Amino acid sequence: MKTQQFGSSHHDIEQAAQILADGGLVAIPTETVYGLGADALSDQAVAKIYEAKGRPSFNPLISHMASPAMARDYVEWSKAAERLSNAFWPGPMTLILPAKQDCAISQLARAGLTSVAIRVPAHPVAQTLLTKLGRPVAAPSANPSGKISPTTIDHVIAG
Repeated sequence: MKTQQFGSSHHDIEQAAQILADGGLVAIPTETVYGLGADALSDQAVAKIYEAKGRPSFNPLISHMASPAMARDYVEWSKAAERLSNAFWPGPMTLILPAKQDCAISQLARAGLTSVAIRVPAHPVAQTLLTKLGRPVAAPSANPSGKISPTTIDHVIAG
C-alpha cells in the first residue's frame, strides 16, 4: 500500500478527501488518537480497514460525522441523543444509536448490527476533511488490531 503524508493545508485536505472518495484509506487525527479512515458508505473501502488492521469483521467501526445534522441522516435521533450531542460534540464521545431503515452506512462498518456507532470529532483537520468529503468516515484507531492506539503521525507510520 502506497503511503503519502499530508499536512493540514486546504490543498492537502482536498487530496485526502479525494483519496477517501476514491475508496482509499487515510489516517485522520482526532482529539484522542489517529483513526484509519475510509468512506463509511462503501463496503469495498471499509473492507480495506479490516484488512489493513487485521481486525475481525465482527467488530463494528465508529462512523465519524461532520455534524449532528449529518448523523441524523443515518440514525434514529432521540431526545437523549440531542442532549448528549449538544453537551459533548464536537468531541470524543461516541453514541450508539439505532440505524434508520434506509441507513446507507456500510453493513461491514456496522458488523451487521442494527445500530451505528457515531462520533463528531473536534479536531480541526478531521472536521475540515469530513465537511469537505460530505459523508461519514468509518475510522477505528490507525494501528494493527490489538496494538496500542497511535497518538502521533510517527506512531501511525511505524505501524
